Amino acid sequence: MKALADRIALVTGATRGIGRAVALALAREGAHVVAVGRTQGALEEIDDAVQAAGSSATLVPLDMRDYAGIYRLAGALDERYGRLDVLVGNAGVVGERAPVDHVDPQNWDEVIAVNVTANWHLLRAANALIRRAPAGRVALITSGAATHPRAYSGAYAVSKAALNALGQTYANETSSTAVRVNLFNPGPTRTKMRAMVMPGEDPMTLPTPEDVAEKIVALCLPSCTETGKLYDFRAGKFLEFLEPA
Repeated sequence: MKALADRIALVTGATRGIGRAVALALAREGAHVVAVGRTQGALEEIDDAVQAAGSSATLVPLDMRDYAGIYRLAGALDERYGRLDVLVGNAGVVGERAPVDHVDPQNWDEVIAVNVTANWHLLRAANALIRRAPAGRVALITSGAATHPRAYSGAYAVSKAALNALGQTYANETSSTAVRVNLFNPGPTRTKMRAMVMPGEDPMTLPTPEDVAEKIVALCLPSCTETGKLYDFRAGKFLEFLEPA
C-alpha cells in the first residue's frame, strides 16, 4: 500500500515550481491532493498530471490574500473529509529588490500577507482538521534568507524569519499530539522565482523542483517523527534551531 493512500494533502502554490512538484509527488504516494493556486488553467493541468500519477485532486482557485477564502476552504474540507492529513505551505512571493528605506509599502504588505499571514490563517483555520488526522503533518517552505538576510531583500527575509517562528510555535503547541510540524529550506532551485531573483545564474547548475519535492514529501509521511525542526536540502539533514536563552 502507498504511504499516503486515502490521505488528504493540501498544497498551496501548487500550479508551478516546487508546489507543483510536491503535489505530484504526494499523488504518487497515494494522497488525494487539494491543489491551491491562482490560475484555473494551471490548476486543470495539475489535475491531469495528478490523475496520470494514479490519484485524484480537488482544485481550489484562490489568492492566498483572500483570507475569507481560506476559511471557506477549511469548512469545505471539514464537511467533506472531517480531517486534513497533510498541509504544505508553499505559496510565496519574493517582493521587490530594494533598500529597506525604498521598499514600497504596498509591496511590503503583499510579501508579509502571502508569506506569513496567509500561513497563519491556514493553520488557524485547519488546526482542528490537522489534529483529527491520525498522523497530521505540516511542512512550511522557508528560505535561508530567514537566517542569512541579504541586502535589498528585506521584506522577503523578514517574512521567512517570521514563518520560521510561526512554524516552531505551532510545533511546540502540538508536540504532545500526533501532529508533526517542520520547516523546509530548499535552497537555490531551478524555478521561475529563482530566475527572477538571480537572472544571470545558470539554472542547469541547480537542483530541480522534483529533486526538492521528494524530500518535502518525506516530511509529510506518517513515518516522519521529527517536529519543530528545519530540514535543509543542501545540507541533506535537519538543523536544530537555537535553544531559547
